[in-house]
Amino acid sequence: MKYGFIGCGNMGGALATAVSKAVNSADVLISDMNKQKAEDLAKTIGATSTSTEELVAVADFIFLGVKPQYLENLAGEIKPYLDKRTNRFVLVTMIAGMSIADIKNFTRMDAPVIRIAPNTPVAIGEGIVLYTGSFEVTDEEKEAFVNCLSEAGLVTEIPENLHAIGLTLGGCGPAFVDLFVEALSDGAVACGLPRNQAIAIASQMVVGSAKLLLESGKHPGELKDAVCSPGGTTIQGVRVLEEKGFRGATMDALIAAYEKNFALKK
Repeated sequence: MKYGFIGCGNMGGALATAVSKAVNSADVLISDMNKQKAEDLAKTIGATSTSTEELVAVADFIFLGVKPQYLENLAGEIKPYLDKRTNRFVLVTMIAGMSIADIKNFTRMDAPVIRIAPNTPVAIGEGIVLYTGSFEVTDEEKEAFVNCLSEAGLVTEIPENLHAIGLTLGGCGPAFVDLFVEALSDGAVACGLPRNQAIAIASQMVVGSAKLLLESGKHPGELKDAVCSPGGTTIQGVRVLEEKGFRGATMDALIAAYEKNFALKK
C-alpha cells in the first residue's frame, strides 16, 4: 500500500513524517510545487520524492495538503490521472475549511474521501488527527487509514459538523498551552529560578499532567482536588486563578477562536 502527500508544508510534512514511522517509509510518496522541499523531506524521513502525476497514479491514500486557493488548479491537474485508474483510492483532505462535499465538487468525482483535522505535534507522535469518512469509505479503508497514522498520536472519528470546534481545540490549544507555560516560567523566574530550568520544569509538568489525565481516565477536577491539600499552597494558587478569571478567560479564548473560524469563511 502506498501513501501519497501532495504539499509538504508544516502540516503535510508533519503527517508524512508520522506515516513514515508507521509503514515502510519507501511507500510514502511526496510531491510539492517546490521540488527541492519535497526532496529534502523525503531524504529526511526515508520517503520517495516524485511528481504529482506519478503520485496520484499509484497512491492508495492521497493526502491533499495544499492551500485552499490552489485546490481548483490541483484538481484539474490530477483528475485526468485519477480517471484512468481502475483500482480504488482514497482522497484524504487536510485543506482548511473544505468539506467532503467541496472536495467532491472540485475533483468532480465520487471517490472515497476522508476529511482530517490534524495538528503539528503529529510529527513527534503526540498530535491529534480528527477524521470523518464519506459514505464510500469502507471499514477496511478506515482501519488502514488509522493504522498508517498509529505513530501520530490520538486518531479519532468525529461527525463532520464538529470539525470546526475539534480543530479549534486541537489546533489553537497548543498556543494557549504555550502561553500558560511561558507565564508559569515567568513566575518562576521572578522567584529566582533560571529561565531554561523554569521552562523545562513547566513543560514537563504539562506533559506529565496530560498523560496522567489520559491514562487515569479521571475528571480533571478530581486530579486537581487530589493535589490541593486543605490549607496548603496549591489551593491558594487555584484561588488566585479563579479570582483572576482563569477558567472564564480560557473558555472565552476558545470560543473567540471558534467564532473567528466562521468569520474567515464569509
